[in-house]
Amino acid sequence: MNIVLHEPEIPANTGNIGRTCVATGTKLHLIEPLGFKIGEKELKRAGLDYWEHLNYECYSDYEDFLSKNPHAKIYMATTKAHKTYADVSFGTDDFIMFGKESAGIPEELLVENEENCIRIPMLGEIRSLNLSNAVSIVLYEALRQNHFVDFQKEGELHRLQWKGANEILS
Repeated sequence: MNIVLHEPEIPANTGNIGRTCVATGTKLHLIEPLGFKIGEKELKRAGLDYWEHLNYECYSDYEDFLSKNPHAKIYMATTKAHKTYADVSFGTDDFIMFGKESAGIPEELLVENEENCIRIPMLGEIRSLNLSNAVSIVLYEALRQNHFVDFQKEGELHRLQWKGANEILS
């Protein structure tokens, strides 16, 4: 999977998203201008010590992103879409784009890609979710649809053992 952030503004959000990308084996694509520098401590703090393991690429603008990913199937997450993220079938190499925190993806891009716009259902009293939360919701649905390929099959306790562990493994 691929997560694309179009002009992200808040380093902590991008750091959290980067950590999620490391945990899921997802590549992060950052389209400039960014509202921060990649080396900022807020970005690294949110990403903890995972940032060095992140597979990411920066692009000078949206056209640069398209030229370097010419056959990308891009879903655009926006509160304005007709379809929800659960209405589409994600492929393992798809790109899911999210816009900047203050304004989202530019409407010009949304209109050009109407069929691939998706939204997270919400009650009308709130304008949007936090960017890193929105990325997590949609990314994990895409991964679920693809059966969490290459993920560990079950969790393990640190000090103890699950009571039925021997029976399950048999």
